[in-house]
Amino acid sequence: MPRIQGASIEEHHEKVWTDLAEAMRQLLLERDYDSITMGHIAAHAGLARNTLYNYARDKSGLVRALAQRASRPALERVAAIAARSADSAADRMHEIIEAILDASTGQAMQLMFRPGSAPLVAEVPKGADNPFLAIVAEVENVVRDGIARGEFRDIGDVPLVVELLSGAMRSGAERVGRDPAAFAATVAAAREIVLATLVPRPDLPRESKQPRVSARSAATRRRE
Repeated sequence: MPRIQGASIEEHHEKVWTDLAEAMRQLLLERDYDSITMGHIAAHAGLARNTLYNYARDKSGLVRALAQRASRPALERVAAIAARSADSAADRMHEIIEAILDASTGQAMQLMFRPGSAPLVAEVPKGADNPFLAIVAEVENVVRDGIARGEFRDIGDVPLVVELLSGAMRSGAERVGRDPAAFAATVAAAREIVLATLVPRPDLPRESKQPRVSARSAATRRRE
């Protein structure tokens, strides 16, 4: 029987999951994702291969499990912030940005945001099974609440705008992964980008709801 690491079975499992995330991180520094085997992971984590199969039946399953575990505390934190309806939407978004970037510093999350992580991200389920979609949904709710209160501009397609802003957040997470000392500066820059997109600026004219006409279309109409 394997030796238990920790004061309880729960602590033992947490320790093993931490070791598995670190093993994947180290292996990705040494080789391509496609060349990593379950044997490599077990050896780096200090586990027997049969023990590793108790946690995941294959490499894809292990990545999915690590993603789900990584997203859980981030979701709980973001959901708690989003639910504070007495606070302004801007204040909640301000905190959510830091919460998401802070979560990205965890070992398992760093696997998703390190350079060359595309193969790992591809292993994460799409659609309703994606463990990060619930976080996105909470952010969308805060944006919609801000629009309803008049704090945010009417940006039209909320899911599209949040998806585009998520790209900026991913870049921030990758930056923090490369340089942890840049965390504070990255949070500040991300806040500026996100809130500049959402908060109306009094010095800018309100956007017209009429569709824009391209220069080519206008020229065609003049010829007609």
